[in-house]
Amino acid sequence: MKNQESRIKRLFLFAGYNQSGMIDHALVYYLREINKFGDIVLCMDSDCASTAMRHAKPYTLHTISGRHGEYDFGSYKRAYIWATKNLSLSDYDFVYLINDSVYGPLYPMDKYFEKMESGNNAAFGLVCNPHPHHPHIQSWFIGTRPIVFQSDWFDTFMRAIKKLPAKGEITRQYEQGFTKLLIERNLPWACLYYAPGRRVYNKIKLLFTRGMPFMKKVAFIRNSGALGRQIMYVLSHISPDARDAILTSAASQYGDHHVKKLLTRNPIKIGYRKLRHAYRKLFIEGI
Repeated sequence: MKNQESRIKRLFLFAGYNQSGMIDHALVYYLREINKFGDIVLCMDSDCASTAMRHAKPYTLHTISGRHGEYDFGSYKRAYIWATKNLSLSDYDFVYLINDSVYGPLYPMDKYFEKMESGNNAAFGLVCNPHPHHPHIQSWFIGTRPIVFQSDWFDTFMRAIKKLPAKGEITRQYEQGFTKLLIERNLPWACLYYAPGRRVYNKIKLLFTRGMPFMKKVAFIRNSGALGRQIMYVLSHISPDARDAILTSAASQYGDHHVKKLLTRNPIKIGYRKLRHAYRKLFIEGI
């Protein structure tokens, strides 16, 4: 794999966001680990100062910063347009669209790239949402071959991305829409994991034990804090560098007090949170 790896050229169009305009520890860790496997063009949907962006520069070919409000696909678009102007995409074997809505990698990424790229799929990803009507590759980690990223239809798709009024519409038009375009062209696609419904958000421990190399950031604030025990399991089974990056980032984003409360080992508090979440689902949300 090492000799083969040295011949593979990858370009990562990386979408980032931070409400405070920071390049935090978790993002630096992610960039550093992914940079081992290819070139990165980072676009932040945030107004980041040059002093913040310099933390990303050792691991990137180019960085872009500025609030555009088009979510991850708007950042993918800007990174793609820069790449088409300044790089030769034909030099690359794979182009990836990835974003920082997750913490990780939680495992070394070598085997995941090998598995995803070893087939003949035109596009692939880590997680598929097997929606009965709109199955799709989840947009936080998508890989493409030249038959996709050098095509006219992909270029049109990327350049047409615009700000939409609702996040659900973004999911339909862009996340589901990308896979729909593959299906319409009879281009094969596949993912390493399948996560129906909200499983990728709620089944943190299960997915990790099955080898999922990332954890959704919002696990820290979902389900009324009921995911704390699952998060603690993951944190206790990963490298110190990954754990420190995640905890530092989570404390900055959600507050140190919240993180400490969430990661309690007190069985009474854990039980209370589960009951509170169940009550909310049954009597408030009506689910």
